[in-house]
Amino acid sequence: MQKAIIIGASGYTGAELARILALHPAFELNGLYVSAGSQDAGKSLSSLYPQLKRIVDLPLQPLEEDLTRLAQANDLVFLATAHEVSHNLAPIFLRNNCKVFDLSGAFRVNQADFYPQYYGFEHSYPELLATAVYGLAEWNAEAIKETDLVAVAGCYPTVSQLSLKPLIEQDLLDLTHLPIINAVSGVSGAGRKASLTSSFCEVSLNAYGVFNHRHQPEIATHLGTEVIFTPHLGNFKRGILATITAKLKDNVNDTQIRAAYEGYYANKPLVRVYDQGLPSIKAVEFTPYCDIGFASKNGYIIIVGAEDNLLKGAAAQAVQCANIRYGFDETLGLI
Repeated sequence: MQKAIIIGASGYTGAELARILALHPAFELNGLYVSAGSQDAGKSLSSLYPQLKRIVDLPLQPLEEDLTRLAQANDLVFLATAHEVSHNLAPIFLRNNCKVFDLSGAFRVNQADFYPQYYGFEHSYPELLATAVYGLAEWNAEAIKETDLVAVAGCYPTVSQLSLKPLIEQDLLDLTHLPIINAVSGVSGAGRKASLTSSFCEVSLNAYGVFNHRHQPEIATHLGTEVIFTPHLGNFKRGILATITAKLKDNVNDTQIRAAYEGYYANKPLVRVYDQGLPSIKAVEFTPYCDIGFASKNGYIIIVGAEDNLLKGAAAQAVQCANIRYGFDETLGLI
């Protein structure tokens, strides 16, 4: 079995990773880590998340200053850490032949000037940006098989790209009219740290990051076209619902649209394309799936995509990428 560790294990995504890996038949969960100054250091994960009792009772260990020994003792690491932290940690593990599955945005876009503008730090490893593979599992599986650094796609970018990519690849959209993505996320997307702006009782339904959210350039870069992206925060725990409006090219019909989706996703078990009706968050929460449905009229298409932001939008997709990298069935340990 491949020995895996999680750094940043006390957060919502880290806990989901721990649950999946603890039950995974091919990965051995070999340690949970948090920053040395974390108030959770020394506690068991199940004391923070009682639903994990007898599933993951491992302690949350503080990271040592010298990570060489830790890197050499393990085969892969999942970084559920802040962007700057992942930026600093990934090179250490890679130098010691430990494969990195990074759930932050630190290596998702191969443009050094992107990081000061959208993430607030200068990127010091352009050589890693050039070799990192973007972890949108359904579209980049062949490259994922060959890399030691996977930059797992973001939550909003995953559902947005899975919804749009088949239509763009088949040249069915009139991209002189920018696709418009309106996506609503549950408050778990803001992380576990207490904040008034994401406090459950303070949130109703509001847009944020208008025209400046860091996921817009991530989506646009990997789609190969500009989009208008507006995220919203909703008063529910988990899940993302994206409603996307786009202009179809002349004479494009539902048969062509459905054929595009089926052509790309017929053999992709974690994407479910609806024959009728539209997805909801209820259909995907606590699952590793992305569900997609659509309706078209008068030359326009409305696509609705849904996913669990902590699973298909984060932890499940990270493990899906690890499965692909090691040659396992991509759904192993997920369904």
